[in-house]
Amino acid sequence: MRESKIRTAFLAAIVSISVLSAAIPLARAADMAPGRADLLSLAQGAMPVALGGEATALRVGFDQALLAIDGDDGGFGATPRPGGPDTRIDFVYSLPAETTFEEFGVPNVLETPSPAQTFFRRIEVAGSVARVEGPFDLLGEATLATHAERGEMTRIAAIVKKPVRWIRVRLEGGIDVRAEKTFFEFSEIRGYGAQAAVPLSEGFHGQWKGRGVSLELKQDGARVTGCYDGDGRLRGTVSGSVLHALGESTRTGVGSAFVLALGERGEIGGVRSTNGAPFRLYGGEPVESTPTACNVQAVEPLGCGAIVHGLHFDYDSATLRPESEPILAALQEGLTQSSEERVFVVGHTSSEGSDAYNLDLSKRRARAVVDALVARGLERTRLEADGRGETQPIADERTDAGRSLNRRVEIECRGAEG
Repeated sequence: MRESKIRTAFLAAIVSISVLSAAIPLARAADMAPGRADLLSLAQGAMPVALGGEATALRVGFDQALLAIDGDDGGFGATPRPGGPDTRIDFVYSLPAETTFEEFGVPNVLETPSPAQTFFRRIEVAGSVARVEGPFDLLGEATLATHAERGEMTRIAAIVKKPVRWIRVRLEGGIDVRAEKTFFEFSEIRGYGAQAAVPLSEGFHGQWKGRGVSLELKQDGARVTGCYDGDGRLRGTVSGSVLHALGESTRTGVGSAFVLALGERGEIGGVRSTNGAPFRLYGGEPVESTPTACNVQAVEPLGCGAIVHGLHFDYDSATLRPESEPILAALQEGLTQSSEERVFVVGHTSSEGSDAYNLDLSKRRARAVVDALVARGLERTRLEADGRGETQPIADERTDAGRSLNRRVEIECRGAEG
């Protein structure tokens, strides 16, 4: 495939009448929005709920829709069957709360060197506040051109900034179509802006089955424990509509990491990494619960030894956001029940930003958690804050899901002489 050297992308926007948008230069994907959450991602609770265009004819399914928001910006085959030069597919996503987008981005618009496949050429992003079927208002659009190198991002300014609950991503045509029938590729759609507070989901309770998936969860507030694969045991925390969990096989000791969200029909979907391998799609449909040894066990307290995800802070700040309250309450309850005299709250970050900045940020955020626990009645003399920055990752930093798992607080308890 030929590689274009074009370094800018021009947008065409239509809002009631035709308006030509200003060009936005390409950006490095890593520098486009450091520290800002990608609100159109699985790790933030977005879930595919509908397909359109020629999706059915080309065997495009929810797996492909999830790959477009799973946080891995590498390319993937978006159409299992080849289509014509003007092929169009739609992915529709639900958002966990009303979201106002300011900008979108498509990273790594790169062609696979093959005459039988090409990257999608046109992208439109539209939003609806009414229902999954629309009506949809155009939020942004772009004609994509091949990036000169990996790591670049085509930026798409939002031309309408209004709260929406559903997003439709429309992909159409190919950059370099060389055959009557061709396969189409895509990478990732990202969205940045502001989102209303997401209420705590209480749906992570039950059993799910899928292709290679056997999962059972029990939820108590923000805390979740569960079983998977027959011999795996996991524990995690729910923040808004997203569950972050870590597990381990009782037979082999191999660990797994999960980032999961619930769909509108109660289905569960997300990604899983096992033994440090790349994240893979993971999900299933709800099934009728049957009594097992797993679901009769009490949900474990959130205290000593816990790895805590889902504590939210203001952007570039150590100020805890209100949506962190359920997890802070669970943490306070668990530590109150503990008899350990010394409790270390250890902050960890992902790798965006410099090493020194992340170390300082992790310490400031750990101190904020300590202050919040003291305000809830714990004795300050028991608590100590520390930070490790980005030095101890537990998941792949190349994906949004991995970075969200690395942003965590660990609770280390020791005796009086520890």
